[in-house]
Amino acid sequence: MRSKILGLLAATALTATVGAAAAAPVLAPVFTDHAVLQRGQPIRVWGGARPGEAVILSLGDAEATATADAQGRWFTTFPAREPGAALTLTAKAGGDSQTISDLLVGDVWLCSGQSNMEYPLRRALGGEAEAAKSADPDIRLLQTGRTSLPAPTTALPKEAVWRVASPESANNFSAACFFMGRDIKKTTGIPVGLIDATWGGSVIQDWISREGLHALGGYDEGLQLLAEYAKSPDVGMAHWSAMLDRWAAKAQPQAAAWSRTDFDDRDWKTMPAELFWETNPGLESFDGTIWLRATITLTAQQAKQGATLSLGPIDDLDTTFVNGRGVGTTQGWNKPREYRIAPGVLKAGPNLIAVRAIDTGGGGGAWGPAAEKGLKLDDGAFVPLGGTWRYKVAESIAHSGLPPTASWVGSSGLSTLRNGMIAPLAPYGLKGFAWYQGEANVAEPAVYARLLPAMIADWRKAFGGPDLPFLIVQLADFGSRNTTPVESGWAGIRDVQRRVAAADPKVGLASAVDIGDIYDIHPANKQQVGLRLALQARKLAYGDSTLIAAGPAPVSATLQGGAVTVRLDQPAVVQGDARPIGFELCDAAGACRFADTALSADKISLAVPAGFTPVKVRYAWADSPVVNLYGATGLPATPFELAIAP
Repeated sequence: MRSKILGLLAATALTATVGAAAAAPVLAPVFTDHAVLQRGQPIRVWGGARPGEAVILSLGDAEATATADAQGRWFTTFPAREPGAALTLTAKAGGDSQTISDLLVGDVWLCSGQSNMEYPLRRALGGEAEAAKSADPDIRLLQTGRTSLPAPTTALPKEAVWRVASPESANNFSAACFFMGRDIKKTTGIPVGLIDATWGGSVIQDWISREGLHALGGYDEGLQLLAEYAKSPDVGMAHWSAMLDRWAAKAQPQAAAWSRTDFDDRDWKTMPAELFWETNPGLESFDGTIWLRATITLTAQQAKQGATLSLGPIDDLDTTFVNGRGVGTTQGWNKPREYRIAPGVLKAGPNLIAVRAIDTGGGGGAWGPAAEKGLKLDDGAFVPLGGTWRYKVAESIAHSGLPPTASWVGSSGLSTLRNGMIAPLAPYGLKGFAWYQGEANVAEPAVYARLLPAMIADWRKAFGGPDLPFLIVQLADFGSRNTTPVESGWAGIRDVQRRVAAADPKVGLASAVDIGDIYDIHPANKQQVGLRLALQARKLAYGDSTLIAAGPAPVSATLQGGAVTVRLDQPAVVQGDARPIGFELCDAAGACRFADTALSADKISLAVPAGFTPVKVRYAWADSPVVNLYGATGLPATPFELAIAP
């Protein structure tokens, strides 16, 4: 085990922060006052010292020793403990000494994901009142902060320290995580440590290690790009820009000339220079590539100079050209674009600014104050861009597919959040994980089906527990209601989450499909999310095997006579209607129809229309489905898609 853990520490580049030249602190940054140490397993402790230096440690009345290896890493364990009086941990190495105090032994849960897990307690439904009464000496909170890195680290921000739960420490902590932990503490009586490692808008690929993505396959070019960027940002940027150009040339060949000065754009439409393009008629829900063009007129004296082109933020990524010459590429929806223009690029008279803007979801285009967009000349003068762009749609994401992303960009890259926010924690002792993410991956459910189990395995390996419970929040409903069957990436992600949970006895599903907000992607009812996570924790992590911790899920679908029968894993009830709604039958060509239904305990009968041959059945298959099928305990049936057995 010692060699295995040291290998994990090597993978997180411990020497980058606590290596051979390090002075105190001796302990890794995750160890601070008020921490919770995982009960019921050997307590893993590690840190850094000078190579070959002996480290002497004490935890309460227990003692341990370690020796720093050639890279300055050391690791040791203390015997397993159960909850009891607060402890003090001391580590001494040479002339350095570090002591942390008020440590509890209990259960530690790592909560992670994107904005719905990040959503703070103060903003949740009833959050101010809940924060006001959050003080509990047996609940401890650690927020890692946002850190995105091209290579693993052990460093944490200096403000990332364990804190006792209080109105001040809980106010900005993950609401779903806090409510889950509070309920676990209430039902078990065991001290609870909660770690909030979240980043809004993040894709799952950014939470998986380099090794995990490499094993999956299909990410090697992006990982190579990340490695190049870690060594030389300029080389990495040039490589990515070339990848993006190749993608655009293949996906949008008709736009090849749109950056050139001799291209005639007089028939292009116009849009304001400071608003998301969704404010324009016909672009209300457009995700994809749009070209923007404008001209800036300069005098001969102005044109002789170098300049900086300021375009404000562009959502999500852009490649910008001045007089047909590429001047820069940037990814990040809220990053102001500042591109250096060398002397000799500008000319007297009109100068063409052309932008290939790509939006992968949500708002898109160049936004921000128009007055801040223009050329900042080297002599200090500012020449504004003007208030409008001429524009033309190149291609939607639905037809072109997603562009290659900059692997190093936090939240949309590869492994960077794993490197900066998870690596510093491993191999800290944990009871389990809680995960709320998927909204950023709704464009590719089939890809997510490979990534989610890979991430679970990756994190379990990092924290030394191949069977650690992993709790998943199934995406909440969001968006307009549909009156006809539709394809839905949101439903696809929910079904992936269901299937991953069904395939692993230590993965639990807490569905939020009935507690969302059709107008807000961040529903405020996080208390119910936390309670549903806690139910799964009680079943999977605390041995309450008789507990019904989820709503009905499908077991099988069979066709007999003129009906399809769906069998569920538990009896169901209908709320608010006479019969279940939201069931669809789909044929081999992909045509789907809503079906008339009848419920009898754990079986639902779907009438097959005359002349229609269904091959699969769907339930609640929409971004924002209306659901009325529940279990006896009040938990919603999971959305699903299931093949029909003959």
